[in-house]
Amino acid sequence: MSSDTSSVTSTPADRDLPALEATRAALRDTYLRPAGQRPVSSARGLHHTALISRDVEKTIRFYQGVLEFPLTELIENRDYPGSSHFFFDIGNGNLLAFFDFPGLDVGPYAEVLGGLHHVAISVAPDRWRHLVARLEEAGVEHVIHSEVSVYFRDPDGARLELIADPLGEMYGTKVL
Repeated sequence: MSSDTSSVTSTPADRDLPALEATRAALRDTYLRPAGQRPVSSARGLHHTALISRDVEKTIRFYQGVLEFPLTELIENRDYPGSSHFFFDIGNGNLLAFFDFPGLDVGPYAEVLGGLHHVAISVAPDRWRHLVARLEEAGVEHVIHSEVSVYFRDPDGARLELIADPLGEMYGTKVL
């Protein structure tokens, strides 16, 4: 999110921006291939992304009640007895999953190296406008960017983005 720099400790003046762009250009030249020259992916798609929930019911009320992502399953977590593993349909056969860990102090949400920055979920433009209104009705703080993205946090602090661009596009540019 361009307007939220709470986890950034340096300012643009502290960084050598031309050198960083040169590094990106070198990486593009080395690894990025035009769509017709890329190999086919070995993956079929994203089965699910799993996040941590402090309160299962609060998470269900937010994701199903506010964002209108249907709860599809709620089972015991096989790796931690008493823990729940539950799933929401985010379209196209993709799921957003959660674990809770009762009795285990997992601490507050934190953006850390190797951790989650945000989950971006594509929605149709009319659904995007509807869901922005739902966030407003629920009193969820949010930031709209480029009139197609809305950024906000879930009840546990995970950053989410609803984007009205089609899958495989980012602000009108094909990325797939």
